[in-house]
Amino acid sequence: MKLHFTVSGQDQGLPILLVHGLFGRGRNLGAIARRLSEYRRVVLVDQRNHGDSPHTPDHSYAAMAGDLAEVIEAQGGRADLAGHSMGGKAAMMLALTRPELIRKLVVMDIAPVTYDHSQTHLIDAMEAIDLNGVDRRSEADRRLAEHIHSDGLRAFLLQSLDLKSDPPRWQLNLPALRDGMDRATGWPEDLPKASFDGPALFMNGAESDYVDDTGEAAIRSYFPQARLLRIKHAGHWMHADAPEAVAETLAAFLGKG
Repeated sequence: MKLHFTVSGQDQGLPILLVHGLFGRGRNLGAIARRLSEYRRVVLVDQRNHGDSPHTPDHSYAAMAGDLAEVIEAQGGRADLAGHSMGGKAAMMLALTRPELIRKLVVMDIAPVTYDHSQTHLIDAMEAIDLNGVDRRSEADRRLAEHIHSDGLRAFLLQSLDLKSDPPRWQLNLPALRDGMDRATGWPEDLPKASFDGPALFMNGAESDYVDDTGEAAIRSYFPQARLLRIKHAGHWMHADAPEAVAETLAAFLGKG
């Protein structure tokens, strides 16, 4: 599938692909992209069923990894790859199955394990609001607040609301994301271990519970060469909580390509 993506920065060295998480879109990682693009070519992708990329019933990690492989091949055939949450799992899967495409791997606040949480309640909330007559984001926010109390979470979700459409529409394939939720929170058990031998950095939020001792053990099982570090004052959405720290850590690890 041909994903929507934007390219910025210097056309030198290998490109860096930045991959967002569930309910996100490429521009969520824009602050990181701006820092990295000072020295590198940066590709921000919208994953399938998100943003401006096509919709499809298949929201498996095999499909998402295949999409990323197509982007890398179109950008020259090799890249550095960094993914957050669901995007991190897609990045890990690609690294394990197509290691020749990736020089360095960065995974942000996720482990190669199955999680027992579900985000279907957020899909319920987005589907529940009546978007007819909504022409301002503030009005959409007011209606969404009846179901979601977190200001930050609503602001994040509303980045995927297209107000130019008549009526407004979510740029998320909510039915496919609902159907694929078990796969999104899961992890394929048949992937090869230690097949990626390049440098790998696993950045976790110091205030996040997404990567516990079990998760760290799984990371080292699949990526024995992994370096793990925690970003201070950051939760799961580390790129929003500590954008400068995340960007500088990425820049130092990835170098000039």
